[in-house]
Amino acid sequence: MIFSELVIVVLFLCLFLFIGYIIGRIIEARKWKSKERDIRKDAIKRSRAALTGSFSEQLAPYLPGFKYSPTEVRFIGKPIDFIVFKGLDKKEPQEVVFVEVKSGKSSLSTVERKLRDAIKQGKVRWEKYSVMDEQN
Repeated sequence: MIFSELVIVVLFLCLFLFIGYIIGRIIEARKWKSKERDIRKDAIKRSRAALTGSFSEQLAPYLPGFKYSPTEVRFIGKPIDFIVFKGLDKKEPQEVVFVEVKSGKSSLSTVERKLRDAIKQGKVRWEKYSVMDEQN
């Protein structure tokens, strides 16, 4: 008799735990649904900001207030946005300028800061690389 009562108690306990598990899963699924909406909204917001920044970078030479002729500007993208060959229009290059475009509240990345510092310290040089001709 005691054994059958123990089995019934264990079965009810298992049933109770199973029902609790199912209820917990339902509650967690509802919480996730509301979080998912917020996560998606944030992802869309960040994506739009990145696209806007990228679009602004590409258009910068054509926007009012850009100091250089668009024909003297070359887009690089990473780690710097543009290299300007000032005077190239007149076939008299006088200066090479590195330009990083930022929009909104964005700031320089660590790599961009280090590159800026290297340029300011004059750690810039010119090199010629010749490709070997394979004809003998």
